Amino acid sequence: MTANRRARSAPNDRELRLWKVGRALTLAFVATVLVAGGVFYGLVVLLDFKEIDSSAKLDAKTLFDLVKLSFGVVAGAGALVALVVAYRRQRVDEAGAHREATRLHTERFSQAVDKLGSDSPAVRLGGVHALAGLADDAPDDSLRQTCIDVLCAYLQLPFTPDPGDDPAHQEEHHRYLALRKVRHTILRLIGDHYRRPRGTHRSWQGCDLDLTGVIIDGSLDFGGAAFSGGRVSFHGAAFSGGRVSFHGAAFSGGDVSFDGATFSGGEVSFHRATFSGGSMVSFHGATFSGGEVSFHRATFSDGRVWFHRATFSSGGTVFFDGATFSGGEVFFPDATFSGGDVFFNDAAFSGGEVFFIGTTFSGGVSFIGTTFSGGRLVFRDVTGPAPRGLLTAVGTPTPGSVILPSAWLTSNP
Repeated sequence: MTANRRARSAPNDRELRLWKVGRALTLAFVATVLVAGGVFYGLVVLLDFKEIDSSAKLDAKTLFDLVKLSFGVVAGAGALVALVVAYRRQRVDEAGAHREATRLHTERFSQAVDKLGSDSPAVRLGGVHALAGLADDAPDDSLRQTCIDVLCAYLQLPFTPDPGDDPAHQEEHHRYLALRKVRHTILRLIGDHYRRPRGTHRSWQGCDLDLTGVIIDGSLDFGGAAFSGGRVSFHGAAFSGGRVSFHGAAFSGGDVSFDGATFSGGEVSFHRATFSGGSMVSFHGATFSGGEVSFHRATFSDGRVWFHRATFSSGGTVFFDGATFSGGEVFFPDATFSGGDVFFNDAAFSGGEVFFIGTTFSGGVSFIGTTFSGGRLVFRDVTGPAPRGLLTAVGTPTPGSVILPSAWLTSNP
């Protein structure tokens, strides 16, 4: 993340670098002479001047023309100097304006952070909106990223669990609900800004988003967002309630990590999401033990999606039904399907590669209505019975692009 920030701030550093006046004028004069010489030579060739009369005498009219030409050259040189000086003054003024905007931003940033650390939930809520506004108005990407980092860091702070609505703890319960409102407001603002098209005002697409270890028990909407740059991390996050939507999101570049995340409640939807353009989306070590995670009608056309050592256990439901695997790579190495339901019903495998290597099946996985018309589907070193409907969907003889364990092929569909 630090490297990304350095890359974003580098252009702003270069804006403040100015050549010395002598060097700038020398290069400007040299460029002018070269251009003038090129134009003169071009005109001579164009007009086809073959000879110059060496016997011509210097009369008064020619002398006057030479004097005018000399004054014109001097005037042009003066104009060139004025142009270089004006250019430098403009750059210095722009740099000064940038420094002033940065100073004002820093002052507002300090005030917003102070509000975020207040004991009053209402004041904290004002600090959240102030930081989001500062991110929108930041004079450069580095300052915008700093505001986003602070909001993410607030979500990562530990908080006191809900003591319940027991009358003896009513005050603590109300305070918990108030601070929960602050957290949910941050999640809502993050989703709102990531849904805006990249390059438009108030868009945070392309920025880093670090939600490592965050408990997401409210709604978060990334519907229609484009993850084409930066790094988004849900590493170790706990999805325990609410609805998180990546509906129609496009993963076309950058990295998105759900490594070690826990899906134990609520709903997470990747409905009609598109994985393309060399993206890397990882669910390494994720646990699906409750709630619902949907990749319904998602399109895997490029990039890589990893479910390495993911665990699909009782109580959870994961949908890949109607998904299209037409390119890229999807991996389930060492994943464990020990309960719950994972549906690949009516999915279409027409390209790309899908690997179930070292995977453990103990029930709950369904390939009913799946079609295989291209690409590769590999089940290697797997444990447990064949998923429901898989052998029927593959057909006989087994296509060369589908690799199944011999034990499955000798069993009844």
